[in-house]
Formats: sequence, structure tokens, C-alpha cells
Amino acid sequence: MSRIKIGVITASDRASAGIYEDISGVAIQETMRDYLKSEHEIVYRCIPDNQDTIEETMVELCDREGCCLVVTTGGTGPAKRDVTPEATENVCEKMMPGFGELMRQVSLKYVPTAILSRQTAGIRGKSLIINLPGKPKSIRECLDAVFPAVPYCIDLIEGPYLECNEEVIKAFRPKQ
Repeated sequence: MSRIKIGVITASDRASAGIYEDISGVAIQETMRDYLKSEHEIVYRCIPDNQDTIEETMVELCDREGCCLVVTTGGTGPAKRDVTPEATENVCEKMMPGFGELMRQVSLKYVPTAILSRQTAGIRGKSLIINLPGKPKSIRECLDAVFPAVPYCIDLIEGPYLECNEEVIKAFRPKQ
């Protein structure tokens, strides 16, 4: 069996230019290590907030790297350079709006500006792409909310079986 690959994309002009450290991408990687009991490899990219670059990177991680899950951070706000949801919609065959709805609902418990966030998720082939906000605290809150559904979603799109560390997070799979 081939190794499970998880893609992590940080879309940030400043982080990709080395102006500041990519703490958001690191937060996603740490969260995946906490959540997953399955042996996995992180395929990480830190790129500028450019729609073509984001789309190309998503395609690379899904199609060529074979990541079953690609998690992005950055580019989900209303600013002109925030284009991650548009890139996600362009590369996905199916959109999964429930992910964004739940993430905004959870974030609204902490900040009223959560309504400005445009996170979403979609399916490309056998890959699930999830867009997260940019702050590490928000990343964990959002992933804690949606991740229980992720392993079953990946099962349904014929990806690898993801086993979670049940002491940290419990995956939901319907009883057969």
C-alpha cells in the first residue's frame, strides 16, 4: 500500500517571500500529527496569494503527489488578494459547502468577523480540499469541528483509510 499523503498549502504573499514565518502551515501540520494514527507524509507548499499559483499547486498535490486530503490556509477573506475559494472551485468537480458553513458557525462563537470568511471545501478526483482561515487558533477550532467527517468523506471518494487518534479526535463512520 502506498503511503498516505496529506497536502498543506499556505497562500500568503509575505510568508512565501520570507517576510514572516508561516505559523499557520505549521499549525495545520501539527494538528494532522495530533489527529492521525495512520502513518502519513505531509506535502507542504508555501506560495503567494495568486489564483493561478494556488490552482496549479492544488492540482499538483491532488493529481501528481496523490494527496487524499489537501488543507489550505490563507486567502479566504474579502480582500482583493483573497482568492483561495475561487481557486478551489475552479479545480474541484464537486463542492462541499457544509464544511464552510460549519467552520463559520464555530468561528462565530469567538469572533463576529467570522461572517467575512469564505472557507469552503471540494472534491477533486480522490482528494478532498479544505480551505481554512489564517490564524492558528482558528485553524484548530475549525478542524476540530469538521475533521470527524473527513475520514468517511475520503472513504466515499475511494481514498485511503484514515485512522484517527481517538484520544484527540473521533472520526464518524456510519455503522455498516
